[in-house]
Amino acid sequence: MIDHREEQIKLLSKQLKLPTFANYTDILRQAKPDADFSDLLLDLLMAEANARQENQNRRRLKAAAFPYQKTLDDFDFTQLNESVTPVFIQELASCKFIDEHKNIVMIGNPGRGKTHISIAIGLKACLQGYRVLFKNAGSLSTELT
Repeated sequence: MIDHREEQIKLLSKQLKLPTFANYTDILRQAKPDADFSDLLLDLLMAEANARQENQNRRRLKAAAFPYQKTLDDFDFTQLNESVTPVFIQELASCKFIDEHKNIVMIGNPGRGKTHISIAIGLKACLQGYRVLFKNAGSLSTELT
């Protein structure tokens, strides 16, 4: 038999756009036996905040249109020109250049890691809450023409 309170909780959770609250029974099962109401409420709110953050990250990654996912952890820094240091790449990965309204242009021969680095920095930016759109030079020039 379905409890009317459960139905109301699910309905109100949907109306208030708090979908995680509808799964409150999962939070109750994981709660400590001595947890009070404020502990349970905090756990529910944290679960909702985490779910929203994950959803936002997924939407930003999808909107960025990366052709594949690459990270700096799997980048071979020996491919770089000697004038570009791994420290400089890590500095770019901090995404400070975005707040400073600076642009990055990567120019070089094919196979040197420009796309890999661009995607890795873009992924970091997405996870830091920035909106990103990935375009390679060929598709950008076609689109602009």
